[in-house]
Amino acid sequence: MSYGGFAQDSGSTRVVRHHQSHRKTNTIRSVLDRVGPVNSDDSVSPLLPGSFIHRNLPLRSILRSELMPKDHRSSSKLNSTLRTCEPELKQRLPVINLQKKVCRYWLSGNCVRGDKCHYLHSLFSGKGLSILVQLKGHQKAVRGIAFPSGSEKLYTCSKDGLIRSWDCHTGQCADANNLGCEIGSLISAGPWVFVGMLNAIKAFNIDTNAEYCLTGPVGLVYAITVERDVLFTGAQDGTIYAWKFNPESNSFQGPALLKGHEGAVVSLVVGANRLYSGSMDHNIKVWDVDTLQCIQTLNGHSAVVMSLLFWDQHLFSCSLDNTVKVWAASEDCNVEVIYTHNEEDGVLALCGALDAEAKPVLLCSCNDNSIHLYELPSFSERGRIYATQEIRSIHIGSGGLLFTGDEAGLVTVWKWVSEPGSQAS
Repeated sequence: MSYGGFAQDSGSTRVVRHHQSHRKTNTIRSVLDRVGPVNSDDSVSPLLPGSFIHRNLPLRSILRSELMPKDHRSSSKLNSTLRTCEPELKQRLPVINLQKKVCRYWLSGNCVRGDKCHYLHSLFSGKGLSILVQLKGHQKAVRGIAFPSGSEKLYTCSKDGLIRSWDCHTGQCADANNLGCEIGSLISAGPWVFVGMLNAIKAFNIDTNAEYCLTGPVGLVYAITVERDVLFTGAQDGTIYAWKFNPESNSFQGPALLKGHEGAVVSLVVGANRLYSGSMDHNIKVWDVDTLQCIQTLNGHSAVVMSLLFWDQHLFSCSLDNTVKVWAASEDCNVEVIYTHNEEDGVLALCGALDAEAKPVLLCSCNDNSIHLYELPSFSERGRIYATQEIRSIHIGSGGLLFTGDEAGLVTVWKWVSEPGSQAS
């Protein structure tokens, strides 16, 4: 499919040298030899292993752990030794330097320094991603993005109560439907587009133009997911509502109620015949999709579980406690944390994608108004997307497209691109 509108297809360094003892230098050399060189040709398998290990360990931290004297009065000498060996550290471990601060004046269109500005003048830093177009129209925060398979329209919703459809050929808004109330979520499944509203869910069939209003939820519907013919929705009252679509009567039956959370359900995902729900009560609950019974409660987070992702037999969760956790089933079938990744800020949303070379990339939206891109399974940072406000909506589309929606109402369309000299697998 062709997408005309979306265009698819300084400073000096001062080296401080100190006289080091021969014994101290030999000790550092021995640590470097144990760490060994890093092979830049090593490839990352798209399949996630059972454990997540950082290949690019910070050598300075390794040296500190190996050489830190019991008497901390010698730490200044250690720092001098580390600075002396810095060139060799850089040779042993290639590092991708990311300019992590974007110019806030440039974002608002008011930077007067131009090329002399010390901060980043770009919405992306890193590799493998290119911005195509920005879609302007929503007046409040974007709460959902959907690009149904085979469709020529992109659907977005916002707290302003509008569902907008965008023409993929022109990049222009084709239609705006005002639902008259706040919208909390939006997804697509096959020909269906589901919209989470206050005390209800709207269901639209883009093939037949059929429209349904499903009532029952109490409060705003924050999360929606679909498994087979069952629609699951997470609401403000802490209940998960489940409807089953009956093709014979062409109607939705239900809802069945899944209760157990003590706070609003804000994230849902299905994987391996299990429904996972994240809540403001800081917990994740695991439900059997067939029986709709809760079979386990995961309590590893200390704040709201904002987003869930099930990818390659692993559950990813993120929270306002500044962590991303990776979970996997143990031998006794209980789900356990196998890795915790720490951020400096709260994490708002997760999304998994394959880049132009089919390598797995995890996108973590943080409340510092940026999305951090990590290669898996190493969690090595490969880039950042920047915005004027928080990004809470991320969606993967066909043809290597990526969509983001921020709190200012702006929808941005991106495309994965190959690096020079690389070949897609």
